[in-house]
Amino acid sequence: MASAFTAHKFIHQYYSNDNQKGFWSATDFKDLELKLFVLGLVTIALVFAAGFYFTWQKAKQDGIAMWNASSKRLVVNLCLPLLTGGIFIVGMLVNGEWLFIGPACLIFYGLALINGSKYTYDDIRYLGLLEILLGSINLFYIGYGLYFWAIGFGILHIVYGAIMWNKYDRHSDAPSN
Repeated sequence: MASAFTAHKFIHQYYSNDNQKGFWSATDFKDLELKLFVLGLVTIALVFAAGFYFTWQKAKQDGIAMWNASSKRLVVNLCLPLLTGGIFIVGMLVNGEWLFIGPACLIFYGLALINGSKYTYDDIRYLGLLEILLGSINLFYIGYGLYFWAIGFGILHIVYGAIMWNKYDRHSDAPSN
């Protein structure tokens, strides 16, 4: 959600920056693209770092090895659609086709979740389906991609996390008597 807010500020500054010429130069647009790209990379790095940390903590708490055959298969099955989507999206950026990057991110991420769901909780499949649905709807509302990202990568994850915690971890966190 913080990244969506920051991206919104970058975009708002770009469009509200009245530079006395009445138009934006290619340099202005490239600057915006670079800011958004770096923001995306930082966000992805933070998300993966947080995911690793919380997974490590949970494995330590449960007394199990974090890196085992199942987790290796999970990573491979998540990475295949994510890397494919990443290459596809970079290809769109290189060719100046940035309008469909938002939907593509949501759709490929949803595909990765579905593909990886075989090696973790089945519930993650539903999150993947919702991400794909959201990305597919976003295809018809291109100017609202940032809002779809905030819903898909923010709100859906918060709701999913709360449901998963309530379903699997809530009772294990209670102190025993």
